[in-house]
Amino acid sequence: MKSLTAENFRDCLLDKVLAPSQFLVTVPVRGLAGYRETREKCWRYYSLQGTRLPCPLRSPEGLEQWLEVEQFMKSLWQWHEADVNIEGDIVPAKVLQVFRKLVENAVETCHLSGKVSMVTNSTAVRIAMETSKGQVEIELAPEVEIPTAWSRKARWPRCLTRWPPPERVKCIKSFGFSLLARSEYHWQRSFLQAEQVLLGQLDEDGGCRRQCLQALRQMKEDVWCPGKRPIITSHHLQTVLFWTCEKYPQAKDWQVFSTSILRLAKKLHKCVSQHFLKHFFVPNSNLLQYASLAELDTVARRLAVFLKDPQSNLP
Repeated sequence: MKSLTAENFRDCLLDKVLAPSQFLVTVPVRGLAGYRETREKCWRYYSLQGTRLPCPLRSPEGLEQWLEVEQFMKSLWQWHEADVNIEGDIVPAKVLQVFRKLVENAVETCHLSGKVSMVTNSTAVRIAMETSKGQVEIELAPEVEIPTAWSRKARWPRCLTRWPPPERVKCIKSFGFSLLARSEYHWQRSFLQAEQVLLGQLDEDGGCRRQCLQALRQMKEDVWCPGKRPIITSHHLQTVLFWTCEKYPQAKDWQVFSTSILRLAKKLHKCVSQHFLKHFFVPNSNLLQYASLAELDTVARRLAVFLKDPQSNLP
């Protein structure tokens, strides 16, 4: 795994922290190339210590997957070592252990101990960082970039959909996907670049989609879901927007701000009330699966109040 220097450590953090909140920053790893999806082994019986378990580990769900070093046509010898590899699998928790030590060393080497501290109560690598606007918490996730393939689990675009147009779909899928180390045994699929392309070209037809997303985010932060650890994140709102754009693909559907944001608020209310929001690219994954039901119900009630009289509550 690539060493962290003073320069790339500061670039990794400071360039992506824009406001007090929680952040996910991905850190690309090197030495793996030529990814290919293969038929997965059915069961794993190892612990993180390498001992044999009597029962198999839980199978991947939704965005999760195993990652075998043999899935790459080229791999550096470090990925075959026991500090990150168990029985041929590149294990996220082992990668995170190595990465945590690199981050700790970088904090000390860069003389950032007064501003940056490690958060120790999770498998993921998190740091607390002091900024001019207060403290922010940043999760640093090692990322295996796979720019040469589109995940088979992402069965997109769906049949008979008209958004985005075919040429845009081809462009988006050309960015591939990535795998993030955020848990113990399973890697998490990420489509960050694809999502950024979708966001960046939302309103080429002169619509108000981006304006609606900004207003929705403001309402979430101020009214529906305030606080430093919101149960509904910006990514949830973005996903709601993508699904709504797919359902309403025409430019005429996004010309009137009040109508458009009300449509999004209704979709968000439905998802929160049902405790179910499908990932846009991998729809068998529920983005609210592990959210607190009580907190979701509170947000649903606040949304219901807004929907009763939306005109007086719009920003």
